[in-house]
Amino acid sequence: MVFTLNNHRVEKPPPMTTQNTSKATTSKPRINADQNTVKASTSGAIDQENTARIKRGILLVVLSATLFSLAGIFTKSIQAETWSIIAWRGIFAALFLFLWIGYQKSFTRSFLQMGRSGLLVAIIGAMGTAAFLSAFKLTSVANVSLIYAAAPLLAAIIAWIWLKEKITKPVAWGCFGAISGVLIVVSGSLGQINLKGDLLALIMTCSLAVIMVIYRRYPNTPSAGPTALSSLLLIPVCFYFGSPQNIDLPELIPLALFGLIFAIAAISLTEGAKLIPSGQAALVSSLETPIAPFLAWLILSEQPTPQAVIGGFVIMTAVIYSQRTHPHTQRSKEN
Repeated sequence: MVFTLNNHRVEKPPPMTTQNTSKATTSKPRINADQNTVKASTSGAIDQENTARIKRGILLVVLSATLFSLAGIFTKSIQAETWSIIAWRGIFAALFLFLWIGYQKSFTRSFLQMGRSGLLVAIIGAMGTAAFLSAFKLTSVANVSLIYAAAPLLAAIIAWIWLKEKITKPVAWGCFGAISGVLIVVSGSLGQINLKGDLLALIMTCSLAVIMVIYRRYPNTPSAGPTALSSLLLIPVCFYFGSPQNIDLPELIPLALFGLIFAIAAISLTEGAKLIPSGQAALVSSLETPIAPFLAWLILSEQPTPQAVIGGFVIMTAVIYSQRTHPHTQRSKEN
């Protein structure tokens, strides 16, 4: 039936019957059920995506830790002088990082927009790299790796001094344990040439800790650009103090592989850390500490000193314990 209202033709709806009423009432639960099904499937898809992302992040950080643990093997296996190793490893690493930056099309952000913080990371990173690779020539891989493992906890102390960040009890006890472990490791080198290598490893650890705090203070600082720049900054220094131009051609192959592995490790760590919580990333990346001495024992037949074994156990225990979350903090996060 049709009637007019204000000169507009409007069709009158048909009368509501019992059959229509029953259809309307039964359709609502069906709609709600469909909506719940959609929500459940969407939630399940999100959970699967998050799980896949976390697994991918952990695998990337594990890959990074494994590749970084090869630094001592390469440095000790190559017969060239330290400055030549630092120079050519830096040249190849910078080349591969430039290729990655070009692939990502992030040249402007990686270099032109790195700012003072990025430049500071590059300078400190160059100093740390020189100390790190030099340390392998003067002390054992185990000593370098174990001292290096204390970097996250040393970063917590620097952040407490510089950024006024609060230190939780687990982190405070972890810092105390890490420092104690480093002292135990170094005590095994007193009166030996290893002591100089241990001190160089400690310089590298301090450099890495400062870089961690810089990234915490300036989180928008890019990583690939400063890392590549740190390698380039070392090249003229190496040519001044050493003779990289006299390198034997057969040794360029392992040096190129060394640079490639470093670039892949740096990229894997950066990409993996984006996918998992920072505490978890720090804990997983600490796998480098036990892997490096094991590979040195397996490939180079290096036997760690008793002090290194004891100190390493103390450091690893401190690092793992520092990752504990206080129940009160966990409840506040959930709320």
